[in-house]
Amino acid sequence: MAVMDGCESKKRTPVLKEIKCPQCGEEIEVFLRDSFVVEDATCPECGHVIHEGEKH
Repeated sequence: MAVMDGCESKKRTPVLKEIKCPQCGEEIEVFLRDSFVVEDATCPECGHVIHEGEKH
């Protein structure tokens, strides 16, 4: 179904977003899919980990 592939693949593609670290406020880059974190991201300042599966 090549016609519908554009819509479906757009939903599967992760989006890069910067969020504030809940510990220190530093910006962290995370990949989101449907508002959920796709892979763990670590704050470069304090080491806090945003875990895969968290909603943002």
